[in-house]
Amino acid sequence: MADFRLTTLWCIEAPVQAVWDAIHDSVHWPTWWTNVETVRELQAGAIDGLGAVHRYTWKGVLPYRVVIDVRVTRVAPLVALEGEARGALEGVGRWHFEADGGRTVVRYDWHVKTATAWMNVVALVPLARLAFRWNHDSIMREGGAALARLLDARLVDIE
Repeated sequence: MADFRLTTLWCIEAPVQAVWDAIHDSVHWPTWWTNVETVRELQAGAIDGLGAVHRYTWKGVLPYRVVIDVRVTRVAPLVALEGEARGALEGVGRWHFEADGGRTVVRYDWHVKTATAWMNVVALVPLARLAFRWNHDSIMREGGAALARLLDARLVDIE
């Protein structure tokens, strides 16, 4: 298994509530985030989503899809959202939200290991590991731009 620790930062000129609502409502990601092909609820959670399990199908720039099931393990409204992933990738994803005036800084930490035979073999090649990272970064760049479009806001560089 190959281990990946990936971090994405977005700064969106939109209130934290709007940003939180869009990220928290992952069932609707495919309507605005083109890299998310499908999201299907496998298990309902509490009213805030805690304990829910969703199956995500992701498609990046490279010619493969990643299917993972994510169980929501933490919901701290307007602050954090976390989940445990199982499937093609296994590990933990953490969204953190911070209001900064009229802007919202979003940090996504993705600590996962490859869990499919083909990914484990391919990840042994250093160039392939870079390609996996590049693919993830492309997906997340598009996600930030798509969220900004959804909220009719501007995605800005973090200084």
